[in-house]
Amino acid sequence: MVELPVIKRLRKEMENLKRELTVDLPKELERARAHGDLSENAEYAMAKQRQEFLRARLSNYELRLAELARINLESVPRDTVGLGSKVEIEDEEGARTEFEIVVPEEVDAALKRISLASPLGKAMIGRGEGDDFEVQTPKGKRAYSVIRLHTIHDLLEANGSREG
Repeated sequence: MVELPVIKRLRKEMENLKRELTVDLPKELERARAHGDLSENAEYAMAKQRQEFLRARLSNYELRLAELARINLESVPRDTVGLGSKVEIEDEEGARTEFEIVVPEEVDAALKRISLASPLGKAMIGRGEGDDFEVQTPKGKRAYSVIRLHTIHDLLEANGSREG
């Protein structure tokens, strides 16, 4: 079974949260308790708030991880833009830009990582090399062409990440 790289990252973040929740935070709570009266103990109150926050965050990660695990990468197209694709596009002026189509947790404009749900992401979905498409932007419609496409399948195979 092939899995999204974001799943590994979320699992690592969950491990860190669990460690803080089960190892680090109990030590903080114990130190705060040692200061006496808990009703007016700011350190204790902050540690308890942090504990609630970590539990909620961990719960959210578990739900999101379950959702992501249900994504069947075999259903992602092998010859058109889809989740995990790296796409080089060219605008009307000949300027080229490469984008990676990612899940919301991995969106990063500085790294040119865009969501499937973004206007540009939506416009690229299902396009192949040589296809033209338009996107409505705040400055009006813009036309682009797909110059080069590497799907998630190409990228996983190139990285040797393919599992049987």
